[in-house]
Amino acid sequence: MIEFALPWVFVALPLPFLVYWLPAKANTEAAPLKMPTLIQGMNSNERGNNRKKTPLSLLASVWLLLVIAASQPQWLGEAVNIPTQGREMMVAVDLSGSMQVEDMSLNGSTVNRLDMLKVLLGEFIERRVGDRLGLILFGDDAYMQTPMTFDRKTVQQMLDETVLGLVGKQTAIGDAIALAVKRFDEKEESNRVLLLLTDGQNTAGKITPDQALELAVAKKVTIYSVGIGADVMIQRSLFGKRRVNPSSELDEDTLTQLAEQTGGKYFRARSSEDMSEIYNLLDQLEPVEQEQQQMRPLTALFFYPLAIALVMTFLYILLLNAPSSFFSHSKFSRKKFSNKNKQTSASLVGGKHG
Repeated sequence: MIEFALPWVFVALPLPFLVYWLPAKANTEAAPLKMPTLIQGMNSNERGNNRKKTPLSLLASVWLLLVIAASQPQWLGEAVNIPTQGREMMVAVDLSGSMQVEDMSLNGSTVNRLDMLKVLLGEFIERRVGDRLGLILFGDDAYMQTPMTFDRKTVQQMLDETVLGLVGKQTAIGDAIALAVKRFDEKEESNRVLLLLTDGQNTAGKITPDQALELAVAKKVTIYSVGIGADVMIQRSLFGKRRVNPSSELDEDTLTQLAEQTGGKYFRARSSEDMSEIYNLLDQLEPVEQEQQQMRPLTALFFYPLAIALVMTFLYILLLNAPSSFFSHSKFSRKKFSNKNKQTSASLVGGKHG
């Protein structure tokens, strides 16, 4: 449906016609000041009377198009419902040096922990239609990479662009929790859920996990912690193969304590199948109630009548001036041809007398 943002502009539509039909004022005196013409040759005697005056139909069409453009026409699209329910969740991702260990299996391939996390967390973000998500990256310190937003593509893009060592090689779990609590504290209504993904233990930061836990409990923040890393890994060396535990530094006791004391749950992520349990649990979270909202997309159309008016004016000016150059060229050619004929005739006459 087309509507006009400034419909009152159409009041100005008859103004030029009123001016056009006003009686001309009789004035026999010479004009005290002569204004220069915009286009060379506009007052030339070579032009006919039919070209001295712009056609009224052209003026009316251009004025109508300009008034329509000034009224700001726009296309009003169909109403789109905005989700009335959603979850607000902060995702904290560990970028410490241990995330580069290649002990994870994904689609039959061995990848490092960060690459696996990007794929699985990317699928999780893609499923969160209508949710507001935020992204925290932590290493030596914790940083807010993406504030709370409905734009899932931006969150996923920021996650994909993360690299190991971006925020240091250590693990500041306490700082990540404290930063999430601070962000949640700025909102009055929120289900205050933190998804904490790490593969180690707290080795850096200004706040310990116990201090961060006290803040989370006080502010009613629910923590769902995920421990990343395989239980068994085969290492090859000069002395053969040996089985090692690449997740020996994973502090599962602390992660379990953080989750249980805040009403959440601790998960162990070894493959993509383990993440499905997190998806199921997040679907059961009580969403944040929001007011019913609708959005109708608007598309501006003013440039269409404006462009047509400009093209019509340009073509008229082009046609108005084209005969002038053509006639001038023709006149010059005839004059040159006449002079040449005179010279030829004079030569012939002189030859006869000779």
